[in-house]
Amino acid sequence: MRILLSVIVLFLSTVSLHAGDWTEFRGPTGQGHAAETNLPVSWSATENVVWKTPIDGLGWSSPIILGGQIYVTTAVSDKGVRDPQQSLRAVCLSEETGEVLWDVEVFSQESAGGAADRVHSKNSQASPTPITDGKHIFVHFGTRGTAALTTTGEIVWKNQELQYAPVHGNGGSPILVGDNLVMSCDGGDIDFIAAINKNTGKVAWKTDRTIPSIPKKFAFGTPLLIEVDGKQQIISQASGFVYSYDVDGKLIWKVDYNGGYSVIPRPVFAHGLVFVSSSYDSPVLYAIDPSGKGDVTDSHVRWTLKKGAPHTPSPLVVGNEVYVVSDKGIATCCDAKTGEVHWQERIGGNYSASPLAADGKIYIQAEDGETIIIKSGTTFEEIGRNKLEPRTFACYAVSGKSLFIRTENQLYRIAEAD
Repeated sequence: MRILLSVIVLFLSTVSLHAGDWTEFRGPTGQGHAAETNLPVSWSATENVVWKTPIDGLGWSSPIILGGQIYVTTAVSDKGVRDPQQSLRAVCLSEETGEVLWDVEVFSQESAGGAADRVHSKNSQASPTPITDGKHIFVHFGTRGTAALTTTGEIVWKNQELQYAPVHGNGGSPILVGDNLVMSCDGGDIDFIAAINKNTGKVAWKTDRTIPSIPKKFAFGTPLLIEVDGKQQIISQASGFVYSYDVDGKLIWKVDYNGGYSVIPRPVFAHGLVFVSSSYDSPVLYAIDPSGKGDVTDSHVRWTLKKGAPHTPSPLVVGNEVYVVSDKGIATCCDAKTGEVHWQERIGGNYSASPLAADGKIYIQAEDGETIIIKSGTTFEEIGRNKLEPRTFACYAVSGKSLFIRTENQLYRIAEAD
């Protein structure tokens, strides 16, 4: 009960702080929930499109929204999107009109830190989603660098100290923990979690992970901040293990998920349980009680799901149910407390983006730009399907009664016609 009350308090305080804005990867709670109602259920490349704006280059960072302005990152090169050395940029657009208000180079092709790594065909040099504290926009490009900007596009600080050997490029987004930006850094050589002071840009702490001797060590996780019995925990996934740290980077507990690697899904937290996927090669969804200490693999895993677990999309909890969609298009609804499967349906398509919950509906976006909308509940009910072109791997953003969807070369604002 104390765990449940803590997460309710944390959820309400977060929504109050960021009411009306979409401030980080998967929204103000970081768990894929939109408080808005009357979001669109029908659209196409021409129907219910308020505006669409081209975005130069390629970036799979999801949009964030603050005070009527939208922020994304992108990577631009005259040699094309496969060029390992690209201009890494932050872009600001008007939420109302889609007009580009500013486009700032954060790291030039010459100054970008880290190895000139060729990314995976489903990745980009600008995949981590920005985050805001309401005053500044923080952008992260993995080993290429991290920076803080004002909402008018002035660069406040840059940091390029967090170095490791990236595999397939960057991916995980930063989170805010007090005065620090916290990010997972898991490469082919070393693995650690680190914090950068959001005001100064200096490294506040750095904690090496105890990674087992497994062939593939890299991961792309985005941490999640939770509260258990009045104390904050940073849940961070790596290859082999999911870890919990205190706000100073000290280990609280860990769970071994038997060699999972290239971990992409972001954890979620509900009903006193942390839900994580072990990702490649054979994903398993774990429900973990976060109240333990040390290695709690044998004592605090409450249930697991193997069939239909995702490699890439994050889980979603709505009410008493947890929903997952596998990369190959199997959608599953389970009881969040017990793991009992209510339904499992093949919805078709391939999936990378994480699902969104809003107004009793679940929005699931396929890589080819199609969105499948289903009704949340213990019985499967499809509401509709809507298609944009071309492909997309970014997650939704929500503001007012509008959905913001980033495709390979456009940002769309979708809303029902008045």
